[in-house]
Amino acid sequence: MGKRLPESEQNEKYIERYLCDRVKELGGVPYKFTSPQRRSVPDRMLIFPGPLTVFVECKRPGKEPTPLQDKELNTLKDMNFWAEWVDTICGVDNLIARIKTELEVTWL
Repeated sequence: MGKRLPESEQNEKYIERYLCDRVKELGGVPYKFTSPQRRSVPDRMLIFPGPLTVFVECKRPGKEPTPLQDKELNTLKDMNFWAEWVDTICGVDNLIARIKTELEVTWL
């Protein structure tokens, strides 16, 4: 991804691109998730071997999901999917660390 931008210069696209790069490093596929029938679905559906699927809403630093996005994330969680949002590079790194741990447990 090159030189890391200061947080003040990061936007949602930057966070999302960083997430995708980290997912690919783990051997996952970061599908862009859209649904013509449902508004406010998470930005990415991360698919890993194992199987492991994680839904992620990306936001720019300091921003939170809209109420509709939050509702959609909670709907997925209620269905026992891993669904969350990130708004910083640190947040992505923490998520990737947890995914990596889950993948290590799954493949033992």
